[in-house]
Amino acid sequence: MGICELCGRKEVETTVHHLLPKEMGGTFGATANLCIPCHKQIHALYTNEEIAARLTTLSELRADAKLASFIKWIRKQPSTKIMKIKKSKERRRK
Repeated sequence: MGICELCGRKEVETTVHHLLPKEMGGTFGATANLCIPCHKQIHALYTNEEIAARLTTLSELRADAKLASFIKWIRKQPSTKIMKIKKSKERRRK
């Protein structure tokens, strides 16, 4: 259990998110410990190409309009809550 570096929730199970996707050369690059819902939300909204092009830091992720509204919502959720994350309609078409 740890703290999500994106939403700041405590006592959550975290996963390692490569700020530059591994397939784009980020295998040994910077990483962030994110709770599972935050990590899934990033990948549900954006392709690895989009992440590599403009979302390679925590501040860029927090500033993104779609993610900012999710972060605002997730911060209010209990760390024990399990939620389903679906790919965005735009992302499903890609």
